[in-house]
Amino acid sequence: MQSKNKLLILTGPTAVGKTALSLRLAKEIGGEIISADSMQIYKYMDIGSAKIMPEEMEGVPHHLVDVLDPREEFNVFRFQEMAKEAMRGIYGRGHVPIVVGGTGFYIQALLYDIDFTRQEDQGALRQRWEEAAREKGSEFLHRELEKIDPVSAALIHPNNQKRIIRALEFYDLNGVPISAHNQEQRQKESPYSYRYFVLNEDRTLLYQKIDRRVDTMVEMGLVEEVQRLKEMGYQKNMVSMQGLGYKEILAYLEGECTLEEAVFLIKRDTRHFAKRQLTWFRRERDVIWLEKKEFGYDPDKILKFMRKEFDKL
Repeated sequence: MQSKNKLLILTGPTAVGKTALSLRLAKEIGGEIISADSMQIYKYMDIGSAKIMPEEMEGVPHHLVDVLDPREEFNVFRFQEMAKEAMRGIYGRGHVPIVVGGTGFYIQALLYDIDFTRQEDQGALRQRWEEAAREKGSEFLHRELEKIDPVSAALIHPNNQKRIIRALEFYDLNGVPISAHNQEQRQKESPYSYRYFVLNEDRTLLYQKIDRRVDTMVEMGLVEEVQRLKEMGYQKNMVSMQGLGYKEILAYLEGECTLEEAVFLIKRDTRHFAKRQLTWFRRERDVIWLEKKEFGYDPDKILKFMRKEFDKL
């Protein structure tokens, strides 16, 4: 029997320190990094996405970073397609792919090779829900989703119109909730020999780091970055501009709130996002939790543990 290709996943909530650890891990095992981040894929969006810059990559190849124009829509189907293509190249070079990032749905889709064939874009259906959103707002759609698929409704933020519409559309097409389909797909055996690590730390410390990170982004020029994007013609209805940190600064630039209010919202919503990420990872199977406290906050010990787990593959 042909042995399965090796795959490592390093995820966790935003601001927990995945980037630094992933670089050390890649150098340790001859790995290349695939970003599982819905924002770092976009060009010109560097500060708000906390994107790793070429000079910070320490010679480790990175994939799915800084490649799409912000006008392009990036979703789970596109991620799966692009990540698989990157993996073919990585395996071809005799290296190990390390998927790093906090978008749990992307990771799940890749790890279990989830089949999205029944979720093809249905223009008329989508249009109907988009019209309903324009007339009655995202909250209305979210309530509709709650009626047919409470599991998805609990996981999808009421403002995440695109994902709500996708879930409603899936139900219309298939007569079953998308959460049930995903659950069924999750029961599939992964085509990879893998280790799925979730880096985590004390919530109070994590929230402090999130707040500091947002302050640093503003100091580094987040407002100027969004202003530049605005001048380049990128608008708030684009998926990219709905990203955390971008939509709030855009609202400030358009006179809808003060900078202080925008920064407060970014911090609050990022903390909420981190909480939702952890909820997602707790639902996943075969996850290895890397609680920093248990390693005495020593990155060397965490790396040593990960290396031992990798060697078992």
